Amino acid sequence: MKRIAPALGFFLLVTGVLQVLVKQNIIPETLIPSPQTIVETLIELKTDYVTSFFQTLQNTLIGWVFSILMGTTLAVMFSLSSLLKRAVLPFAVFFQTVPIIAVAPLLVIYFGFGAPTVIASSFIVSIFPIIANTLMGLESVSQQQLDLFKIYHASSWHILWKLKLPSAYSYIYSGLKISAGLSIIGSIAGEFVAGGGLGAMIDAARTQQRVDIVFGALILLSVMGLIMIGTLAISHRFLQSRRPYSTGDL
Repeated sequence: MKRIAPALGFFLLVTGVLQVLVKQNIIPETLIPSPQTIVETLIELKTDYVTSFFQTLQNTLIGWVFSILMGTTLAVMFSLSSLLKRAVLPFAVFFQTVPIIAVAPLLVIYFGFGAPTVIASSFIVSIFPIIANTLMGLESVSQQQLDLFKIYHASSWHILWKLKLPSAYSYIYSGLKISAGLSIIGSIAGEFVAGGGLGAMIDAARTQQRVDIVFGALILLSVMGLIMIGTLAISHRFLQSRRPYSTGDL
């Protein structure tokens, strides 16, 4: 509780100040709704919000899991083959530099409207941090450690499983935290063009000039991110209690 107390206090302070500023007409409610209005909107449209929230969460998690599996696999392959790394990694960097909102219309053409496009968008945005961080961790092993394993005639598989992956754990964990937030961004970008979820609610609210609906969706997206990061943190502490891969949280 002590760890979250400062953040909770700051949130309550900002909420209270914003409520006063809006109610005193210092800030127009057409631009920034008061916290009271946002809560009333969340209650009024709770059915739509809940349905959209779980739809976005499901597609985000699917895309994120795919990016974890594919990103980790590619990073391991790159660490084992410098030729493959030089051949494929530049294309991964290229996809990372292309704005997802520019790629999303193509995904609709390829996958159609709905969940497949949203999942693909989430996957594309979130895979590069996993590749980059995992590869950096796998390549961070010192030459002395590698030489020690080779003295005992360890196979490439044993070096990977017993040395490289444990040494790369802190890097992998950091990449997962980064990709978790990016996967939500990718899902929303996909929903803007493919429909469904909180992204579709935000897009519809934009045409209606309903900023209260937009802020309500943004709050739920923040909650979604906190859930994902919190789940990672709990898993991290569990692994740390079983085997101390790293000395502390990143």
